[in-house]
Amino acid sequence: MDYEFRRAHSGSMETTENAETTAATEKFARLVRAEFAPKNTYLNSASTGLMPARTVAAMRTAVEAAAAGVPTDMFGDVEASRASFARLAGVPGRRVAAGASVAVYSGLVAASLPAGAEVLTAEGDFSSAVNPFHVRTDLKVRGVPLERIAESVRPGTALVAVSAAQSADGRVADLPAIRAAAHEHGARTYIDASQAVGWLDFDADAYDYAACVAYKWLLCPRGVAFLVVPEDLGGLPPLFAGWVAGEHPWDSCYGPVEELAHSARRFDESPALFSYAGARHSLQLLEELGVDAVRAHDLALADRFRAGLATLGREPVPSPGSPIVSVPGLGVRQGELSAAGVEVSNRAGNLRAAFHMYNMSTDVDRLLDVLSS
Repeated sequence: MDYEFRRAHSGSMETTENAETTAATEKFARLVRAEFAPKNTYLNSASTGLMPARTVAAMRTAVEAAAAGVPTDMFGDVEASRASFARLAGVPGRRVAAGASVAVYSGLVAASLPAGAEVLTAEGDFSSAVNPFHVRTDLKVRGVPLERIAESVRPGTALVAVSAAQSADGRVADLPAIRAAAHEHGARTYIDASQAVGWLDFDADAYDYAACVAYKWLLCPRGVAFLVVPEDLGGLPPLFAGWVAGEHPWDSCYGPVEELAHSARRFDESPALFSYAGARHSLQLLEELGVDAVRAHDLALADRFRAGLATLGREPVPSPGSPIVSVPGLGVRQGELSAAGVEVSNRAGNLRAAFHMYNMSTDVDRLLDVLSS
């Protein structure tokens, strides 16, 4: 586009862009209003996300149909959920396993390592991401501060296991630096994205393994989790493979499974079907809203809270670019806040607030008002 054209049409272009932005904002607000109506000031998505109305309705339908003896196609719901998560994570569906627990998938990755292998972790990371490596006493597990993960990868490091965003305080790992350091030293990477997928621009294709529970930022019922593996399946042993892990599941119900799935589905856990009946609708909503829009919304609220804390003389744990804000010394007020209708978490003595799509600026102001009283 040449300069004269841009100058002649800049006014109309800006008007069009502003109109498009306004329309997108209105669509976002309309979708959120249709799906969520919390009865309190809910700022606890880092613990449990709220389920959309469409998800609750789908689960109710599935339960009632099963009670009537005519169950819905909940295995179809599993596949729809797998495909939706794959799109959100930026990988093909064949690389995604569907299960229920990050700890199970951490254990699977741990089981793939040879005796004596070194695993590098972040100090104070969430237990489900790191404990399965510790219980293998023949592994060398080394913990360092989150900010030093990349510089601490060294020759002989077999795996770097770290959360994309820390559960305790929202700090975001320098994933590009970690990826580069691991590649330089021939180490594999395992990312727990439970506190990231749904708001962070997370590209699971950049890492060897990535796991994620879906009941937080992905707004799914409990009992839904995903594992992303490489195209070659990453050398993981299918230790808990049951009939659902067969290439032809309904032909794999009895005796040894003769042919495991050729995709990541060989790492599927037997699914919590009613949870997946709802999960597909939660994930669909996120796709409709767009992660970019969700991230912008969430981070604006978190920054508003940080600014308000400054007026109260409080300084949160530094977590730039994160919707999770943790304030030292205020965790003891969690009970008082809950009694006032404001839901947050107490984590290691810190007050942890987490801002998501269904929150508004008035929620931030309400939290600040109660804290100032």
